Amino acid sequence: MAYKITVIPGDGIGKEITDAAVKVLKKADEKFGLGLSYTYKDAGGTAYDKYGTPLPDDTVAACKASDGVLFGAVGGDKWDSVEPALRPEKAILGLRKQLGLYANLRPVKVADALVEYSPLKPE
Repeated sequence: MAYKITVIPGDGIGKEITDAAVKVLKKADEKFGLGLSYTYKDAGGTAYDKYGTPLPDDTVAACKASDGVLFGAVGGDKWDSVEPALRPEKAILGLRKQLGLYANLRPVKVADALVEYSPLKPE
């Protein structure tokens, strides 16, 4: 079975992150025969610079046509003066809305000494 992955490097360190992740995926594909194919699209500040919007319609369409999306990072000092509706970060929220997603899950570790101060409680 083949799987289509849309890769959105985004801005700044995003390209470095997605390049490394694609290398890992390619190795997994070699070993397990996953049949991965990649389409690269713009979002964030890079898209704003090229197209005047942080989330081009063709990026959304590619994501909807894919089996998975690998999203790097968006934003940076360069776009601090852009009007709020066009800021690079709008790409994240716009993509979540278009794809019916609601969360950005990240692993969290709370140091034992800070448990009582954290909103994450053992119970």
